[in-house]
Formats: sequence, structure tokens, C-alpha cells
Amino acid sequence: MLSDVTTPQDLDDRFRETLAALPAAERRRDPADPVTDDAPLTGAQVLDLFDAQVTSRQLDLAGRWLRSFGEGFYTIGSAGHEGNAAVAAALRPTDPALLHYRSGAFYCLRAAQAAADPAPTTAPESTPETESTVGRAPSADAEVSEAEPSGSEQVTEAAGGFAAYADAARDVLRGMVASSLEPIAGGRHKVFGRAELAIVPTTSTIASHLPRAVGMGLAVERLRRLDSAGRRTGAGVRVGSGAGATHAPWPPDAIVVCSFGDASVNHASATAAFNTAGWYDHAGLRIPVLFVCEDNGLGISVRSPEGWVEATLRAKPGIRYFSADGADPVRTYEVAAEAAAWVRRNRRPAVLHLRTVRLMGHAGADAESAYRSPAELAEDLDGDPVAATARLLVDAGVATGEELLARYDETGWQVRRLAEEVLGEPKLASAADVVSALAPRRPVRVARAVADAAARASGPGAGARAEAFGGKPPELAGPMTLAQSINAALADGMLDHPQMAIFGEDVAAKGGVYGVTKGLRDRFGAARVFDTLLDETSVLGLGLGAGLAGMLPVPEIQYLAYLHNAEDQLRGEAATMRFFSQGAFRNPMVVRVAGLAYQEGFGGHFHNDNSVAVLRDVPGLVIAVPARPDDAAPMLRTCLASAAVDGSVCVFLEPIALYHTRDLYAEGDGEWLAGYPEPGGWVAGHVPIGRARVYRVGSADDLTIITFGNGVRMSLRAAAVLAEEGVGTRVVDLRWLAPLPVADIIRESSATGRVLVVDETRRSGGVGEGVIAALVDAGYVGAARRVAGVDSFVPLGPAARHVLVSAEAITDGARTLLAR
Repeated sequence: MLSDVTTPQDLDDRFRETLAALPAAERRRDPADPVTDDAPLTGAQVLDLFDAQVTSRQLDLAGRWLRSFGEGFYTIGSAGHEGNAAVAAALRPTDPALLHYRSGAFYCLRAAQAAADPAPTTAPESTPETESTVGRAPSADAEVSEAEPSGSEQVTEAAGGFAAYADAARDVLRGMVASSLEPIAGGRHKVFGRAELAIVPTTSTIASHLPRAVGMGLAVERLRRLDSAGRRTGAGVRVGSGAGATHAPWPPDAIVVCSFGDASVNHASATAAFNTAGWYDHAGLRIPVLFVCEDNGLGISVRSPEGWVEATLRAKPGIRYFSADGADPVRTYEVAAEAAAWVRRNRRPAVLHLRTVRLMGHAGADAESAYRSPAELAEDLDGDPVAATARLLVDAGVATGEELLARYDETGWQVRRLAEEVLGEPKLASAADVVSALAPRRPVRVARAVADAAARASGPGAGARAEAFGGKPPELAGPMTLAQSINAALADGMLDHPQMAIFGEDVAAKGGVYGVTKGLRDRFGAARVFDTLLDETSVLGLGLGAGLAGMLPVPEIQYLAYLHNAEDQLRGEAATMRFFSQGAFRNPMVVRVAGLAYQEGFGGHFHNDNSVAVLRDVPGLVIAVPARPDDAAPMLRTCLASAAVDGSVCVFLEPIALYHTRDLYAEGDGEWLAGYPEPGGWVAGHVPIGRARVYRVGSADDLTIITFGNGVRMSLRAAAVLAEEGVGTRVVDLRWLAPLPVADIIRESSATGRVLVVDETRRSGGVGEGVIAALVDAGYVGAARRVAGVDSFVPLGPAARHVLVSAEAITDGARTLLAR
């Protein structure tokens, strides 16, 4: 019957039948001996793999049991993928891992590795030529001395059956029941992750974590090179001395491992990650990443065409291909060890194609009978990796079928006992509990970080600062444009944050399309200011990985319109890291984006994109929009400090049309220029996140205009016209689109009782909607009106004027409001 190979009960029954039918070997083998005459694993080590696999299997069965009476919330399991335990055994417990949602046995084995080797995540100094073999298996590329056990040998020393896996099992079960005591996500999602296991939580099922893995590899290698240059203190690499200085979280010769499913090979995020890793490898830069494709041939119900995954992975330039059958634990271990050693020694990317089967369907609600035949299901069952490991142990004489069944039953009983225990644990009890880890805001600490930076710049760092600016610091350069002010602030940031790196398309040699990063590569070197390939997903992925590794990345997205194809890297990866790790992991980042409209003589919607709704919808994201040169520098300093102190993810949206603007009211007046403050003035000019700026024109008693970006300049021009008519206006520059400066909005609106919201984005989904909603929520009872862009893409040339806000439209809107 079809159900005989799909239900948890029958999967359990068939496994028992398999073990009962295994004939005992003619002689017993000492578990300390190789499991076969030429195997790199002992019988005891294979028993450890079996225990990890069985723990994972029993967790899958428990998940279905919990769901059967409404107490479990996650049934995507690892049944059929348990061969990945051998991959974990071939790696070091200090190699950072981003795990696919079917990598349960890997997680269990890693937990046992770490328990057997409770060393810190940073390891003794080593080089690829003299690397320590702790936590890694022997391979064709490296010999392991008997005095230095491999990762699997470490597990043997501490195993003793289920005891070595109890903590891992409890972690997973807590995730299934959404317990707030779950150690990584705290009941927010069921993920594989734990800081002390060097496992970074991922919540995506479609490979969006792969670009991050590439960024982590790039950062690991960069920090290793810093280490080899002698910049080490204590156990780890010291990264920076200014705000947010930190230790690299992993050993200098670590490699990054990242697992994913075969269907995800086709996803744009995976393609971007492979392409970026290969691109950098071709360019001579090193990315020590081991991709692990767990290939069961299916993406829910959609089949991967026969041979497609292998052909695709083999064709990736710059990425070495390895393959193994997950149902053969010894061979999987051998190949994984070989692949890991190759990546570790050469600091280059590789992919391990691990063939698996899928048992019990995609998830609990999956009716496989709709798309799979009974024969196909039975064939998968014959490839059960846990049964294969049991068969190897029995054939070798390490154990009997009865003994293994006893281990299986003991593990099952222990897992069920733990499942019953976690059922009574507390759940997240309020909205405050849910969002507590999302995006902490510590404005006092951020302000202190800015003050400390100022003290360093005017004190011990004054000489280096003067040298970096060629003897002429920016405060002596005279009035600056917006672009010049951002450039100077970036340079000051680079001086204060040695872990900071600026990268993106055209930012280095060219200095950016608009010259905003001009000269920075010459000042700080190609290792800290560098060009990337043309792919926004990869640019953000590099930033995500670098931030996780302890750097302070400042990637540039060349135009706002180009961000949209990579937005999931901000929403699904960047903004969720603290949320799904309770702050155990963070990816600080300041993303510079050139955007908004009003470019004269150069346009079209790709270069004049005025859509920011996709950013404002991301929980926890900080969105800064500097309009004036004298706001740009302090706002950028705030973003850098917030990223370093709180791990914030900030988007610094720079209005392109204002980059080189010099005048405000009349040609040649120079009133849009501003001087750059000396370090002694940074504290007084500090701009906290979520605080607006108010300009008062005339009496400022009649009308409040709330705006941002290009709207600030247009509103000030309109206010000047209204002043000639006797109307006093206060113009409120929001400066921050997330979080909105609500207190400032309410205060300045209430002061006049008439509010004109000038929104250069679109009427639907624009910033103005948020401002009006804030007023309504606060009980504002005065008059209000909006002037906003038309719900349209921005066309080329003069036609753009028909859909964008103008100073004349603002003036007319104000008159209409005043006439009420």
C-alpha cells in the first residue's frame, strides 16, 4: 500500500523489520578498529554517526506525533537526509555552518562534536601549511596524527549513546513547539542554530542564505590575512580599535559550510552565490566555502530532471565538484573530508553533491500519492541512510541488529520524553516579547560612540586623520555639496572603524557614478574599498556575511531601482538575523543607495526611482534620507555607530538630484552648501535616529509642511513664496523614514493646526501615508492635506514633471489648505 511507505508509523515499522532481518556477522569486531579493513572510520565512530542519524529520525517522528494533537507547528523533517551527519563529522566544530532545513543529523552531530571539544570558537594560530587537525577528518589531502583526533573521534570520546545528542534534541523539539526557551530563535521559528556550535540560523527554503555564505567566506579569508600580518590579540583576530571593535568569531583557517536543497540550485539567489564565488576565484581572491547540495530529486512535488543538478553544479566555473551517496556513510565521510581539506588548504570554493532520498514527504500535510508512484516511494525507502548505516555496523560485526534496535528504541523513548517536557514550556506571551530581539535601539550608547569617535579624531587619531586628508581636513575645505560631505564622512568613518569596508559596483577605481566615493580607495587601499561584480544580490550577500564575521560593511547599491531584485537579502536575511537568533548573531550594515527622482537631463525610471515602500515595510530597518550637506555627515556617523553598537541594518538613501546642488533660492546663492564640522563639533551636531529637523520661515505659525529628501528644497522655496504673502511656515525634514520621527511630527503639526504633507514618492504606498496615519493615531484634529507623486513610474525627460511633485504644486497645495 502507498501508505506503507509514507506514514511515520510504517516508516518506523519497516525500519524495525530491516534491523530484525539483518544476519549477525560471523565474528565481532572491536569498535576501536576500522569498521572495514580500509575504512577511515572506526566502528565506534560509525556508531556515533548512527546515534546522530537515529536522533534526527526520532525527532522527525516526534514532530509528526506533536502535530497530530495540535501541539507541534513544524513537520518539515530530515528523514532520508541523515547522511549529512557524516559531513558534519568531516568538519571542525568551529567551522561556521548555515544549514538547510533537512540537515537535522548534521546539527545533532555538531552538537556532540562541540560537547567533546569545548574549545572556544577561536582556535590556536595556524596556517594552511601547518593547520591543526582538531575537528577534521583525515583525507587524501592531509594526514592526521594519532595524537590529534578528528571531529568524529571527538564525538566518540563523549558519546555514550543518546546523552551526547540530548541537548540537540531538546533544541529541535523546543523549536517545533515554539517554546520561548528554545536557545536560538526563542520560539519565533524552528531553525537550526546555536552560537556556541558556530551554526548560524537560516529561515529560507530557497537558498537566500547562500550569498551570505559567500560573504562570510570572503570575510573569513580577509580576517585570516589580517591575522597572518600579526594583528592578533588573545585567541582571535582583533578587528578594529574604534567603535564596535570586535574579535573575529572563528579561527583564521576556518571554512564556511552551507547546505541547501537540489531545487534551490535553480533559484536566483543560488545562482548569484555560485557566480560570485566563481567570479572572485577567477579574479584570484579566495572564498573558503563548502556548498553542500542535499539532493533528494524533488522540490516539494516538482522533480529535478535526471542529471540536471549534477550538470549544473559541475558547470559552475571556479567551484570544485565533489559527490557522494548519503546512504554510504563511510564514502560520504571520505569525500566530505577530502572536500573540506581541499577548501581549507586552498581557500577556494567547492560543492559537495550529496545524493539523498526523501522519506515521509515534504511535510506533514504533503500527500505524495498525488505525484509519486508506490514503486518510487518504495525505492526511496530502500535507500534509507539510517538503515544503511545499521547494515554496515551489523555486517562489520560492530553490533547486532538487536543491539542497534535497542539504541533506536532508547533514543525514541528519550526523544518522546523530552517532547513531553517541552510541551509545558512557556510560549512568547506578548507582542513586546516577539519584537524584543528585532532591532534594539540604544541611543545613549550610539551618542557616546559618536563622542568617542570625535575624541579619537581630535586626539590620538589627529595625525592619521591629517595624513588621510592630505594635510587638509574637510572642515578647512570650505562649503561642501551633499556628495562631498558624504565622501568626507565616509573617510572619517574608515579612520574610526578599521573593520569598515566600502564596496559595490564602480565605487573604487571610478569613485562611484556620481563621485561620492572618489579617492577613498587611494587613501585606504583596495582591501577596504573595492569594486564588486554587477549583481545587487551578491553585493548585499557580501555585506551580510562580512557583518556576521565582525566587519562593518558599507555596500553601495548604484540606484534604488536596482535594489528591488535583491530586496530579500534585506528583508529575509539582514533584518531577520537578530530576530531569529535573539541577538546571538547580528549583521551590522550601512547600505548606501543612490535614489529618488529629479535628475535633470538623465532619467527614466531606473535612474529616477521614487519607490521606498518596499524598504519601509521591513521590520527593524533604519532608513535615513539626508537632504542637506550639514545633515549628511552626522546622519552617516549615526548609522555607522548604530551598526557598530547595536548591529543595526541601515539604508542610507541619498537623493541623487541633490548630490551636487549648490543653490537654494537663486542661481549662485550657494545656500544649499554647508561647511563640514570639525571633530569638536560632532557631539553638538549629533543626529539621533528618528529625530526630524525643523526650518522656520517667517512667523512659522500658520502652516506646517512635512517632507524629506528633494521635498525639503522644494518646500523651502515654496515657503519663501508664501512668506511674501504673509504666511509663516515651519518645514519639517523627516530625515528618517524608518523609524518615523512621530513625536516631532505631532509637535510641529499641533503648533499650527494645518499640515501639508509633501511626499515625493507615490500617493499609494508612499511615505505620506505613514505620516497621515501617525497624525490620526495621535488624535490630531487639525486640517491636513497631501501633495504626492502620481502612481506611475518616472518617464524620461520633461514628461517626468507631470508625475512628480513640484515647488509650484506645494505652493498651490498650501494655499488650498490655508483657504479652508
